Amino acid sequence: MTVYGATNGAGSGAAPERVDVLVVGAGQAGLSAAYHLRRRGFAPHREGVDGGFVVLDGNASPGGAWAHRSPSLRMATVHGFHDLPDAELPPVDPEAPAREVVPGYFAAYEARHALPVVRPVSVRAVRAESELPTSRLLVETDRGTWSTRALVNATGTWTRPFLPHYPGHFAGRQLHYADYRGPEEFTGRRVLVVGGGASAIQVLSEVAAVGETVWVTRSEPVYHDGPFTPEYGRAVVARVEEGVRLGLPVRSVVSVTGLGPSVAYRRAEELGALHRRPMFDRLTEHGVAWGDQELAVDAIVWATGFRPEVGHLAPLGLRSPGGGIALTGTRATADPRVHLVGYGPSASTIGANRAGRAAVNDLVKLLGDPAKEPGTAPAGPRSAPAGPGRAAVAV
Repeated sequence: MTVYGATNGAGSGAAPERVDVLVVGAGQAGLSAAYHLRRRGFAPHREGVDGGFVVLDGNASPGGAWAHRSPSLRMATVHGFHDLPDAELPPVDPEAPAREVVPGYFAAYEARHALPVVRPVSVRAVRAESELPTSRLLVETDRGTWSTRALVNATGTWTRPFLPHYPGHFAGRQLHYADYRGPEEFTGRRVLVVGGGASAIQVLSEVAAVGETVWVTRSEPVYHDGPFTPEYGRAVVARVEEGVRLGLPVRSVVSVTGLGPSVAYRRAEELGALHRRPMFDRLTEHGVAWGDQELAVDAIVWATGFRPEVGHLAPLGLRSPGGGIALTGTRATADPRVHLVGYGPSASTIGANRAGRAAVNDLVKLLGDPAKEPGTAPAGPRSAPAGPGRAAVAV
């Protein structure tokens, strides 16, 4: 693996490192894209040498969002996990913390495939080098600027927890699921859990064992009693994909799959924690209220989801009038140089794998096939030859 200096050779005053493809993020989607880039013949970038690909990761160590999950989340209670391409997850203890198992698996994967991951690097902005649709992209980071012909954005959602606004003020403990670290601090307490997804179920299944829980959701939770068959999965993804194609705000795949008979769900059910109440009207100093009825609680856990981390793409003007980024496959409809993976319909571990492959297949068509010229940069001009109207092709 390439070892870069303190500023990756692209620090202040230095000429940007030039690559063919730059991947932002080294979670499941980013690693999948990196694997397929290598498989299709793109070489890991070498400092000071024009071409190849690189992965910039904001974390100090491998693991993506998994490294930040609650220590209480065990592999047995993970809401689904799919192996990375060409690397089966070794057998693990079901009671092992997911925040240890998955990052270890990711680290081994990076080493096995010699993926050029540079970390920690915070990407601040991506902008076009010029107004020409064939120009290169400049990726500005806290460790200098990179120049790339194409970009794969795999930044996920973990760094953008969503907290809805409700009138009033609660004087007690409030935290988002992103900051939840297990049930211990809530022993003997009454805890309000807000949200209708898998994260809320995990919190209920743990906190109800040590304290009292009250569960509220904005709408009636969707239950899925049958098996999560491939056909059901495709139908769910299609619903999310339609919205993304139209440029609407993203709905996560997990949010529309429904609650199934997971280990956490069964535990919460056994503890009597799945008696859902409708959303409250306002916060009060000591709790929440529905009209004139007030409920005192000691803490509120907001399991209210996340939003895509795409603010650094704002200079490219990719957002549609609907508020989201319209995609054709994984490609930003407005810019063939930019692909988003782990976004919308591919925001699941299996979806991220497929999106990484589809993005790379499309980029080979855009940039040229490096496998046809072993040991060289991809064939074709140094700038992307197609304009915004180019159709995505996923093989």
